[in-house]
Amino acid sequence: MSSSESLTTTEQSLSRTSFYILIAGILANTIGQSFIFAILPPLGREVALTEVQTTSIISASALLFTFCSPWWGRQSDRVGRKIVIVIGLTGYAAGTLVFAGVFALGMSGVLSGTVLYITLMLARCGQSSLMAATSPGVTAYAADHTSRALRTRTLARLGTANSLGFIIGPVIAGVLAGFGLLVPLYVAAALTFAAVFVLWRRLPEAPKETTSHTKVPRLSVFDTRLRVYLLSAVGTFTAFSAVQQTLGFRIQDSLSLDGIETAQYTGAALMVSAFFTLVLQLTVAQRYSGPALHLIRYGLAAKVIGCVVISIGASPAMILAGMSFIGAGLGLLGPAISAGGSLAVSRDEQGGAAGLISACPAAGFIVGPLLGGLMYQVDPGYPSMFAVVLLASVLAYALTTSSKAQSLAD
Repeated sequence: MSSSESLTTTEQSLSRTSFYILIAGILANTIGQSFIFAILPPLGREVALTEVQTTSIISASALLFTFCSPWWGRQSDRVGRKIVIVIGLTGYAAGTLVFAGVFALGMSGVLSGTVLYITLMLARCGQSSLMAATSPGVTAYAADHTSRALRTRTLARLGTANSLGFIIGPVIAGVLAGFGLLVPLYVAAALTFAAVFVLWRRLPEAPKETTSHTKVPRLSVFDTRLRVYLLSAVGTFTAFSAVQQTLGFRIQDSLSLDGIETAQYTGAALMVSAFFTLVLQLTVAQRYSGPALHLIRYGLAAKVIGCVVISIGASPAMILAGMSFIGAGLGLLGPAISAGGSLAVSRDEQGGAAGLISACPAAGFIVGPLLGGLMYQVDPGYPSMFAVVLLASVLAYALTTSSKAQSLAD
């Protein structure tokens, strides 16, 4: 590592090479996930799955992700960050091919009904159990190579890859869906396999002291140092997933669109949300140097506004406006939660903390999509109203968190 790529101990930062390699891995993974979010609702209807069945696939796979992510975080403390990241990306790519293959069998009539639904569920859950390794591995790797003073900024910069993926992904998904609803999944697998190859060949190993095979502390989900960050993340993504996973249904039903048009419109809404996430990460999160809890409060407030707007009406303008506020909130929340959790623990607990934080979005996707699907069948506006109530409750907790609890994290 050259002198231009590393700083002093007090200002230690990722090398440019490592940063761009991690960006490539995150970007490939995020683009693939955005494909899933954009095409799964119309794809589910294409094979005659109900709204609840379609959203429950996401919920069940999120449950596996939630349990596996902390385990993979601890494994990264034991065996190293790089191998864990490679496992996560490889599992995602291979799992995407299997998932697409099962849908192809359903579309051709080979599989149908309950058998198709269970097979899709198993395929997605198997994929999630492996892809859960990626995020804690990347976060812990970045923490190993970054000083406390630069932690929020570095994680915000990595977070821009997520945002960029969710901007680029829906556009690509809309174009590729014109060639067939399964084409985006095949492309996602190819991109991720390419990222794995580059990462395996070029990413430097983590420092020896961070991958010791000695016993690693096991963090609890009830750890007071992490409580405000974990609760904020779980509440945020439960609300977000309830809205996001029913958005395609609402767009299709309100505008009377076919499957391909729904994927394109839904992709556009997700792209707008991701654009505002990216803008807030670039303009605020990367320049912010105050307590992480403050950013969490601002982010939650923005998301509440966004969900209120969506609950008011289902016109394209209202949906895009609401998704803009939701995206802005995520742009503040993501880096703040990751950095706050990382700063709250010691060096040898980085993998464990990263695993718990990484599990939170998936934990939100366990009940969020399922509740959203059930509520949507009663009234299309109920998922967004549910999100408003939940986010307001989390914001109230964050606002009343004592200064002592805040100092533990910051």
